[in-house]
Amino acid sequence: QVQLVESGGGLVQAGGSLRLSCAASERTFTFYAVGWFRQAPGKDREFVAGINWIGTSIHYADSVKGRFTISRDNAKLTAYLQMNSLKPEDTAVYYCAVGNTAQATRFPNDYFYWGQGTQVAVSS
Repeated sequence: QVQLVESGGGLVQAGGSLRLSCAASERTFTFYAVGWFRQAPGKDREFVAGINWIGTSIHYADSVKGRFTISRDNAKLTAYLQMNSLKPEDTAVYYCAVGNTAQATRFPNDYFYWGQGTQVAVSS
């Protein structure tokens, strides 16, 4: 079983930046696709960004394209989400997850290990 721990969340003003990290406990992490999702109060969990196991295929939600960058360092068993030009509507709990698919999909059901989440709050 892979344990995932997110960090890097916090409170930031609109236009600011944050870098989220997702640290994995097992080396099998290197074979999994990684997805970042977020969930705002009263809303469904939504896909933010995904990266395949080797980093050659990356996908973003339209709402974050051009502002967020997903990456991974398999040697460190860690994935990242660099978030720039943050907006109040980016406020949510952010989760990382891993799934055994060739590509990182947009569907939460394709992921079988999840972190506990980290809160991101963007003030206007």
